[in-house]
Amino acid sequence: MAKLKIRGKDLEKIGYPRGSKVASMAINIMMKHYKQNNKGFVLNLLEKIANTPEEYKGDQILRAIAREFIEPEKPVLELLNDGDEIPLTHPSQIQHYQTYGSKNIGITALQQMDVAMRLPIVSGGALMADAHAGYGLPIGGVLATENAVIPYGVGMDIGCRMCLSIYPMPADYIMQNRHQLTLDLKANTRFGNRSFDKPNSSAILDRAEFRDIKTVRQLKDKAWGQLGSSGSGNHFVEFGVVEITAADNDLGLDMKQYMAVLSHSGSRGLGAMIAQTYTKIAKELCRLPREAQHLAWLNLDSEAGMEYWLAMNLAGDYASACHHDIHKRLSDALGEQPIAVVENHHNFAWKEQLPNGKEVVVHRKGATPAGKGVLGVIPGSMTAPGFIVRGKGNPLSLNSASHGAGRQMSRTKAKNSFTKKAMKEVLSKAGVRLIGGGIDEIPMAYKDIEQVMAAQLDLVDVLGKFYPKIVRMDK
Repeated sequence: MAKLKIRGKDLEKIGYPRGSKVASMAINIMMKHYKQNNKGFVLNLLEKIANTPEEYKGDQILRAIAREFIEPEKPVLELLNDGDEIPLTHPSQIQHYQTYGSKNIGITALQQMDVAMRLPIVSGGALMADAHAGYGLPIGGVLATENAVIPYGVGMDIGCRMCLSIYPMPADYIMQNRHQLTLDLKANTRFGNRSFDKPNSSAILDRAEFRDIKTVRQLKDKAWGQLGSSGSGNHFVEFGVVEITAADNDLGLDMKQYMAVLSHSGSRGLGAMIAQTYTKIAKELCRLPREAQHLAWLNLDSEAGMEYWLAMNLAGDYASACHHDIHKRLSDALGEQPIAVVENHHNFAWKEQLPNGKEVVVHRKGATPAGKGVLGVIPGSMTAPGFIVRGKGNPLSLNSASHGAGRQMSRTKAKNSFTKKAMKEVLSKAGVRLIGGGIDEIPMAYKDIEQVMAAQLDLVDVLGKFYPKIVRMDK
């Protein structure tokens, strides 16, 4: 086997600044502990650490690298108001926020939301039924702020989204063509550190932000190289069956079953680097007590705030362009065009108006827009249905709903609790074929999607369901 060789320029392409401490550390650790693995595997692993460092902070070997991308969490309720730090509102004066499905939400997520609601810039908030602990704002957290944006309140994977294409073929088309559809998924999707040899072009690459903003200018080549690809973790592209259950569905579809493609992914390395860059700037400009450091904000009328807002919107549009590329490739392979498309995103911030007319910035980290009449998809797991929904526009949730089932078990715990055999058995029982994927994505690591949906009856109407059949994920 050829000797493993990793250079600084290799790491720079996946988000490690050349010559930095973390780049040197990554090379040393990989050469010591992963020298028997091939270069592609190692770079893919390092990109995962850079994009989702919290998933590796407990790994005995990799945690040193991960901790260079994040700061260790301190006890959530600890207060350290020293020097020029911006004080939080006293806990006794915390603003009320609506919580959905609270009995299935862990205490850490609730504590994190409490801290977020004590920021002096906050006008309102809500916690969705799929909520679980994150960094700064919990996953499933919705936060309205005044003239300020919180980069980590948006998250690392800016504009991560769902995209559903519904085709005219009947549901049994999948089983009748299972082998060919499996080949189509393998040929037309790329995950993690892998990309297409010749990526397609896209108008997104001509956007002025790639010229005008230094932070994203240097990422244009990376964005082009990753166009049409998906991230790792819980990102997927899958063939499945859509069942329309509501006559009034806004899609113009009859109440029956259809073949469909559903994808879940975000803004790849472009979004991750934007998030890292502007979170660092926000922390330098906005000193907060330690338990709130990840909630540092940028004023929208500041140069950094305006830059981030433009970069965030670019990353969100780039994520959408990636999905459109994926779905076009699969449509071409099928020789069919979709008869309906539903797309919605999370990990983003929107300028919206509260009922009193005040304009605010609504952060939805792992939460999806559910304004009146807004369509979306809320996925379950590989063996549980996703839901096609229409928002009711409930002001108590800040016009929001959950973005999925939500994890009830960390990736590390899932890996330690289940085996590959158990994974195969649960998928076989459900009639689901998996390409790639790991034990950390086993369906039992997620909350019961039926319970999550039952907790948000006031937020969305269900128009139909999506049942996964052939699932493609990163290996």
